[in-house]
Amino acid sequence: MEKSSLVIGIIKEVISTETRVAATPKTVKSMTKNGFKVIVEAGAGSGSYTSDKEYEQAGAKIGEVYNSADIVLGINTPQIHPKTSKHQIDMLKDGACWISMLVPDLELETIKKCVKKKITLFSLNLIPRISRAQSMDVLSSQSNIAGYKAVIMGANELGKLFPLMMTAAGTIHPAKVVILGAGVAGLQAIATAQRLGSKVEVSDVRPEVKEQVESLGAQFIDVGFDKNASDKQGYAKQASKEYLKKQTEEVKKRIANADVVITTALVAGKKAPVLITEDMVKSMSHGSVIVDLAAVQGGNCALTEPNKIVVKNGVKIIGYTNIPGTVPIHSTQMFSSNILAFLLNITKEGKLNIDNEDYITSSTLITKDGKIVNEKIRGYK
Repeated sequence: MEKSSLVIGIIKEVISTETRVAATPKTVKSMTKNGFKVIVEAGAGSGSYTSDKEYEQAGAKIGEVYNSADIVLGINTPQIHPKTSKHQIDMLKDGACWISMLVPDLELETIKKCVKKKITLFSLNLIPRISRAQSMDVLSSQSNIAGYKAVIMGANELGKLFPLMMTAAGTIHPAKVVILGAGVAGLQAIATAQRLGSKVEVSDVRPEVKEQVESLGAQFIDVGFDKNASDKQGYAKQASKEYLKKQTEEVKKRIANADVVITTALVAGKKAPVLITEDMVKSMSHGSVIVDLAAVQGGNCALTEPNKIVVKNGVKIIGYTNIPGTVPIHSTQMFSSNILAFLLNITKEGKLNIDNEDYITSSTLITKDGKIVNEKIRGYK
């Protein structure tokens, strides 16, 4: 294979609490074998316990990324760099490519910057839910981890045990866990809560998930279904007002008796819907816990505060926006595998090869050649 001069840059994430990185030594080896040169920013892997030396042994160089890379791989949406006080997009060379997670509706200023600098911008949040894209699906891989860890965090903050215990000192009744949303995160949360011995109840707007919920041993909170609550790819859409009112009334009853509530409801590219109102929180027992996995997009609980554990009316509300980052080794391993698969899909023989006829590419490509090219956001100025 003819060697390409295309340079892949792996950045050190600028969010102080971020532990993940977009590449591992294993994926760096794959990149070099596919004809890329790889530059890793110094200390990029420190949060996930990977040293600069390990990257060098895998074939990467340690150095400056922003002025050198043709394609930059990251975890989070581009933002102001704390050391330079410049936006990360402004630090790139004109015409470069940026690939990371990004919610377009929440990052219109970033998109405008990409248009101005003719940056080719891809959002991994927009990976379509099709069989061919499963290996690239960062939302699923990271949600899987978040669902597991949410239960562990809830159990850790709860002043009760999860399982049924028959002891000489009396019977310990199982904790009651209510999970709102049965996507990837919700299903993993169900399985984990079941393994810990709790009683699990689950609510979701999509009819196709009821069987999955029950197959895991949980009780489905059945209030009928909104036929238009999921899109063709299986992602949840905003449900109708009538359905949400009906669902809210039933869920409110279950939440009032819950020990732990885990919320996972996200609508692709939109602010998270509020499922738990302040009145619902007031109805819960003192000492109960809410783990809000939608905090990164505004939160499913009205009282969630991003990146904090707060106590409201005696209820602990966990609003961490990066729960996968609390398990950095495995979350990095999975994310880096996803982004490598995506990179290889948009390149050929070590060179950028954007095929607009490819559904994965057209779904995730936001800006190119100084224009917004994604159908969903073309109307923004």
